[in-house]
Amino acid sequence: MPRLVPTIQAPAISSFILHPCALRLHPSSLQMVSKQESPKIGSAAPDFILPDGEGKEWRLSDRRGKTVVLLFYPGDETPICTKQMCSVRDRWEDYVATGAEVVGISGDSVESHKKFAEHHRLPLRLLSDASGFVANKYGARSLIPGKVARSVFVIDANGILRYSDVRPLGLFRPKDDQTIRAIKEAKS
Repeated sequence: MPRLVPTIQAPAISSFILHPCALRLHPSSLQMVSKQESPKIGSAAPDFILPDGEGKEWRLSDRRGKTVVLLFYPGDETPICTKQMCSVRDRWEDYVATGAEVVGISGDSVESHKKFAEHHRLPLRLLSDASGFVANKYGARSLIPGKVARSVFVIDANGILRYSDVRPLGLFRPKDDQTIRAIKEAKS
């Protein structure tokens, strides 16, 4: 007797992939995501306030006088994001030597950040952008609707954006050497 194997009809798959309604998105939300742009290098970095993994408020403008690095990542405990944050942890002395304050930002909750940081002994502060508002302000939006793009922004002591690396697909993580070099250049 022949073995029966379930099949999927190609038209159903292509309509799911190509048609926005299949993803339950309104066309205006697609337009909004595609129009988001990162702030321009040399312009003032958008200010914001977000809670950290302890529930304490963190405000960018409170860091004037210090170089700040914003590391946007899609999510806690995901394979590439975990490698990215653990790589930062493993190079933490090099980051500290720059004098910059380095923070991670994703849409995960305060509680998720706390667990993620404890689980991997992460030394950097993780900020919760649950609404995606800050990611939108920075143009750190993925091509995958509703996700944050893996991105790095270096802001100098005067609050001016000096470096931007936005990766809408996020399959490859930023290299620590490149980020550290960007921090040093922002300070000179």
